[in-house]
Amino acid sequence: MSSWFSFQPKGWFAALLAALFLSTGLAACSRPDTTPWKLTDVSGHLPDLDFKLTDDTGKPVTGQSFLGQTTLVYFGYTHCPDVCPETMARLMQVMQQLGPDAKNTRIVFITVDPARDTAAALHDYVRAFDAQHAVGLTGTDGAIESIAKRYRVAYQMEKRDPSGAYDVTHSSAVYIFDTHGHARLLATETDSIESITHDLRRVIDSTPS
Repeated sequence: MSSWFSFQPKGWFAALLAALFLSTGLAACSRPDTTPWKLTDVSGHLPDLDFKLTDDTGKPVTGQSFLGQTTLVYFGYTHCPDVCPETMARLMQVMQQLGPDAKNTRIVFITVDPARDTAAALHDYVRAFDAQHAVGLTGTDGAIESIAKRYRVAYQMEKRDPSGAYDVTHSSAVYIFDTHGHARLLATETDSIESITHDLRRVIDSTPS
């Protein structure tokens, strides 16, 4: 007596059956997006978001304070004459292009000049760019040095001029962390607003809850 298990299709029918099984398997499987990133993929190469600092309202915050939010971290200072305001303006445009996806996204501006960047100064600075999504963070010299080292951020105080003013040279990359605090992408000043928006939205859409 024949059964389904003893049935051995041959010829064109076997080929058709194999094709049907293959197409069904492909439809049932959800394949990860393997499209190359437009930004630099740092997944697995940088540590999770972790620090103990003070926000621009004077409240203590940690990396865990931003869990559940996609976070863009930038190291700069409020007296920066060029790259910092340019970067913040670009990130503000990214938020605008994200539309509803910006709801749970935060721009975190960490000062590399804590001597001058008080909580109040940071508050006025970052809120001038994006009052809804941006927050400024400061801390002790040691705390800033520790987090800069953690994410390989270089910065250096330059020589003071006769009036006592000085500049701070610093790295200018933007670090993108997913809602679990994992480092995912690195954006530089050469990356377009469209590229940053595209990859940021992709991180938002692909991060499991």
